[in-house]
Amino acid sequence: MLLNSKGKHRRPSKAARIATLAGVTGAAVAVPLMGATNASAASVETWDAVAQCESGGNWSINTGNGYYGGLQFSQSSWAAAGGTQYASRADLASKDQQIATAEKLLDMQGPGAWACAGAGGLTNDGVDPGVNPGGSGQSESKPEQAQPERQAEQPTTRSEQREAPKVESKKTVTTPTGDKVKKGDGEYKVKAGDTLSKIAQKEDVKGGWSKLFKLNDDIVEDANLIFPGQQLHLK
Repeated sequence: MLLNSKGKHRRPSKAARIATLAGVTGAAVAVPLMGATNASAASVETWDAVAQCESGGNWSINTGNGYYGGLQFSQSSWAAAGGTQYASRADLASKDQQIATAEKLLDMQGPGAWACAGAGGLTNDGVDPGVNPGGSGQSESKPEQAQPERQAEQPTTRSEQREAPKVESKKTVTTPTGDKVKKGDGEYKVKAGDTLSKIAQKEDVKGGWSKLFKLNDDIVEDANLIFPGQQLHLK
């Protein structure tokens, strides 16, 4: 999957780049965005295959192109999936930590978050990889302090509503990592498991997910990352 957005999960795969250079229409969106399930998991062998396609299997790679580690995380996707509890960037984390974070991103966005999902045979097969993300990353002596995880669909408590300024509560929603993002004022309210592709198909948006992203680029910074509670314009 290739997305024309201000923030992407990872660089396009070699196969997609070759298809684009050859002038194949639609090659840039050969792998659609896919919705996540409630039990997303894949084996270590599967993640190894995806990493082999994404980065040549180099789990500590950093070429300076904005994508890091064996699974080529963008910084925004690494943070959104909770990777910063292990290391500031994916290439500074261990293989197990990168896989543990990838499992969360798989649960959030589905296999379509990786252009190499097909090459690696990545699916929501429910297989627990059994990795041990504890300890420090490959290049840092100690892990960064873990941030408490919060369910995206968990409603804000009454005490939190009282403490937060009324203006902010109307204009922002809370992400799974506790950060706040713009809420928007569109007619469609994002639900858990939604993706731009899924919404565009369900609501029959002309131009698909890319049109939906352009309509809402004032609140959606990364086309791979939308959050429950955000309100998107459909036209």
